[in-house]
Amino acid sequence: MKTGKGLKRSGILAGGNWIIDQVKLIDVYPNREQLANIKGQYEGTGGAPFNVLVDLSILGATFPLYGAGLVGKDALGERVLARCLKHRIDTKYLKVTELASTSYTDVMTEKAGGRRTFFHNRGANALWDGSELDFSRNKARLFHLGYLLLLDSLDRADKTHGTKAAALLAKAQAAGMKTSVDVVSEDSDRFTRVVTPALRYVDYCILNEIEAGKTTGFKIRRADGSLDTVALRHAAGAMLQCGVKEVVVIHFPEGGFARTRDGKDSWQMSLKLPVKTIAGAAGAGDAFCAGVLLGLHEGWDLQKCLHTAVCAAAASLSDPTCTNGMKSLAECEALVKKHGTRAPLEKNDW
Repeated sequence: MKTGKGLKRSGILAGGNWIIDQVKLIDVYPNREQLANIKGQYEGTGGAPFNVLVDLSILGATFPLYGAGLVGKDALGERVLARCLKHRIDTKYLKVTELASTSYTDVMTEKAGGRRTFFHNRGANALWDGSELDFSRNKARLFHLGYLLLLDSLDRADKTHGTKAAALLAKAQAAGMKTSVDVVSEDSDRFTRVVTPALRYVDYCILNEIEAGKTTGFKIRRADGSLDTVALRHAAGAMLQCGVKEVVVIHFPEGGFARTRDGKDSWQMSLKLPVKTIAGAAGAGDAFCAGVLLGLHEGWDLQKCLHTAVCAAAASLSDPTCTNGMKSLAECEALVKKHGTRAPLEKNDW
């Protein structure tokens, strides 16, 4: 791919939330004014660009990786930059500010099943608006932005594009980049106001079933907790109607689903992991996203993209942090031979 100025593009530029996660492994999530015991404590990466780029590096991506965003001038910010250096992530657009501290999240992960609850300090991420990005000069092929709903400056309204995030994505597309987005799961009514305007300037939309449901209004989980695959399809179609140009990918614990603009559906069930091998689910969604983006960048068919994504997510589940469980692509794929995949949800899913 070349821009109008003849720039040959390769690599992924990821911008948005840069977070240090403080993960506490607890025996049970307590009721208010009750006690929980911390069984272990870990520190790791957090935020869409940080997790996705580190995962891509460990998976073995051979193309350039660029990070964009803000960290504070503090110890946590230094750790972010050091981790980027370790994983060959270019930090030209990852700036340091004295106006706010580096963002962090206290992640409470239940030992049984890996369910997690987040206590988040927005910090410097709230100030980042992407104004330093010159997409015409950066050589990346794809711009990944996340998380919508957790970037205060970019979630603000914009008269022309709907939101500042939408305006930033439009600039990336105008420069010849493909664009992708991810969304944070929150219990609010902001999805249609913040997420929907951005979809008009997105080539690849990658999000989970909760976020897809809140964006489109479809109830993708039934009352008994099972996945409603008809509603899932409708949600993907609705986001394409909102403007997503190429593909909507929705991931969920049972696997992943993709629908293209021309109506082609692809399904991939997740790996059948023993409960004892799951240390925590934090980062599994970003690992899935990294697998999809790796394949899209390399021009793989969607089925291979989804297969890579569930393998990457399975590797991520082996550690309480977001990225310390990631393995090389070959090691991730070997997990399928070891554990196999879940049975299809419904016969008509295939």
